Amino acid sequence: MDYLKDIGMRAKNASAKLALMLQNEKNDALKACAAALMDRKDEILKANEEDVKRSRKNGVKESLIDRLLLTPERIKAMADGLLEVCALPDPIGEVLSMKVRPNGLLIGEKRVPLGVIGIIYESRPNVTADAFALCFKTGNAVILRGGSDAIESNKAIVKALRQGLKETGITEDAVLIIEDTSRELVSQMMRMNDYIDVLIPRGGYGLIKSVKENSTIPVIETGTGNCHIYVDEYANFDMALNIIDNAKTQRLGVCNACESLVIHEKISGTFIPKLYERLNAKGVEIRADEKGCAICPGCVPATEEDFYAEYLDKIISLKVVGSIEEAIAHINKYNTKHSDAIITDNYNNAMKFLNEIDAAAVYVNASTRFTDGHEFGLGAEIGISTQKLHARGPMGLKALTTTKYIIFGNGQIRQ
Repeated sequence: MDYLKDIGMRAKNASAKLALMLQNEKNDALKACAAALMDRKDEILKANEEDVKRSRKNGVKESLIDRLLLTPERIKAMADGLLEVCALPDPIGEVLSMKVRPNGLLIGEKRVPLGVIGIIYESRPNVTADAFALCFKTGNAVILRGGSDAIESNKAIVKALRQGLKETGITEDAVLIIEDTSRELVSQMMRMNDYIDVLIPRGGYGLIKSVKENSTIPVIETGTGNCHIYVDEYANFDMALNIIDNAKTQRLGVCNACESLVIHEKISGTFIPKLYERLNAKGVEIRADEKGCAICPGCVPATEEDFYAEYLDKIISLKVVGSIEEAIAHINKYNTKHSDAIITDNYNNAMKFLNEIDAAAVYVNASTRFTDGHEFGLGAEIGISTQKLHARGPMGLKALTTTKYIIFGNGQIRQ
């Protein structure tokens, strides 16, 4: 039998069983999977060491190695993530509404699983555990296709998860991994309509674009992160510097890191030199427009491409604007609809920014790094959706469900 067809059939069969599982059964299995991750920690770390070694040999930059790297602490965080999902309320079976029609029909809407979810992702092995936990809790089977750079890590993690499922008597096919990382197989996966109900890509612009353009399966787009911070003329400088430092430098290779700055011209002469000093100390290069470079000669002249860039590196773009209207127009032109922030003490400007910026998450006086399922109280996340259907922002449990109508009658027929 064809390799992918076999995986698809196994996932479809598993999804029918998972949809009927009770909350306590799923929670017991998640606890067993978390324990199995810790039991197999050394095996997972050894597999990850192979992936990291191969990536360094291939010249992958260190900010992306950080996304790939597993440590004992990160494996524990993966296991803790499963336990956090375990503690969350199970949305499956929730009745969202119930009403009686004039003809006596009782019509309700009930939350149900999507079925089989396919996930195509790059680099981050923690996605393997997070994706499984969220899909499993919502009664969905998951087919995982990670990148070649993390293949050994992903295989080891899935092996541990399947061990946990087996120990609790649950079908191990609740989680399946495609071990062949060839592009040809990915193209075939994107056309598996008979088996996969929803496809979710997680990764860079090229991957997401390819899936959107080639998939015949419905796609939930998790976008790239050209996240902006606008420093308003009414900003507190210390707050702005701390937030920018955190948003840019805490972790370079994540989608909610700040990649672009917009500075109001009234404060630019004073603020930009302070900003340059702060970021230069961390090795961050500022690529600024003409006004920014005139204020601070240490900045590098920016190109048009810089304002679109998701660097995932020690580089940030900077634009000086004359008004909040100009700032909003600039951000809405160049952002990726992920996360944008304003630093201001002016209430009206804060509300204007919140209302007019088109992004999945819009902040006032806080770091964009908070756009995360855990930080939003959703537990682990399947990704951060930058589209408007059917989910937007960090995707937790409810984003992995759909609904069906349930209708109770007592013999009604339509006239």
